[in-house]
Amino acid sequence: MRVDQKPDFYEILGVSSDASQAEIKKAYRRLARKYHPDVNPGDAQAEEKFKEISQAYSTLSDPEKRQKYDQFGDAWEQARATGQWQSGDFQNFVYQTFGSGSFADVFGDLFGDLGGFTVTSGRNRVRPEPAPQRGEDVVYDLPVTLAEAVKGTEKEIVLTIEDRCPDCDGMGGEATVCPACGGTGRAQGGGGFFGMGAACPQCHGTGKVITSRCKRCRGTGVTTRNRRIKVHVPAGVRSGKKLRVTGEGGRGVRGAPNGDLLLNVQVQPHDFFKRNGDDIHIELPVTFVEAAHGAKVRVPTIEGQVTMTIPPGTRSGQELRLKGRGMPRASGEGRGDQYVTIQIVVPKNLSEKQRELLEEFDQTWHENPRASLPRSL
Repeated sequence: MRVDQKPDFYEILGVSSDASQAEIKKAYRRLARKYHPDVNPGDAQAEEKFKEISQAYSTLSDPEKRQKYDQFGDAWEQARATGQWQSGDFQNFVYQTFGSGSFADVFGDLFGDLGGFTVTSGRNRVRPEPAPQRGEDVVYDLPVTLAEAVKGTEKEIVLTIEDRCPDCDGMGGEATVCPACGGTGRAQGGGGFFGMGAACPQCHGTGKVITSRCKRCRGTGVTTRNRRIKVHVPAGVRSGKKLRVTGEGGRGVRGAPNGDLLLNVQVQPHDFFKRNGDDIHIELPVTFVEAAHGAKVRVPTIEGQVTMTIPPGTRSGQELRLKGRGMPRASGEGRGDQYVTIQIVVPKNLSEKQRELLEEFDQTWHENPRASLPRSL
């Protein structure tokens, strides 16, 4: 059983004593990003906290050291006894106690996730090193007509994409190693936690300076790229569907692959057919006689006219269904339905004979359509 010691490495990382290596690593990354001195410049408390979580992770992330820590206590007791913790010479203490490998592992986990850094063994050897970087994905809105969405289609699109200049790799010109920092990207002569220093003021942390302007991009680092691309639009596609074209996005850096082109499908509205998911809705005008007596009428659908039966006594606004006459499902299995909303057309200009017939009909029709209405509140 361990005696009560401070600081408790598990407590520092906010994990339980039986936490898995994945939980310990996740907790460390979260705290390291929060308390790193470069994120909190001049904050002594954040720097001290960063020291604690770095030592805690260095011990608990190594199964052998963790076992010894659980059995005999932590190396903090040694540091406290020698005065190294209080003196703040934590870098030397970690190097002497755990070795350069552990020191590199601690910062490798941190900077490896943040990108742009390579950590080597040995004291104080954290330096920026550009790494290959995949190109960015490019999103483009792809308009599609309802007819194209019904049957599917092959579309050819022409895009003009702003991209990193291939001649200068986005630098804006010919670059050479920064003479001020020797290509490290960090200000020389100390400063910053563990000797990493702040970003070099001459190259702004890139490690390179521009000596001549790129002719192709005229120093902007950006060029335009025209692409003619064919894309398959599947039948039944909906608005918001993303179609991915691999390798047609932003250009990759230092040999990394290009990003992808993401086509954001936008199915255009139709003047007559209204789409709702895989179903189609239309309004169908019918005569008073067709609605009252019943009839067989021709109804337009997205793939041609069909015959539909109007039941006798159909009301205006009543909805009838044509099963399987909607959009093809994107899964390829079946279709939606078409819903037909009946709109009874009332004649406006009646002949004298038509008026006489309607009056005769009215005299024989004794049903009151307003009989169910209340008289008042």
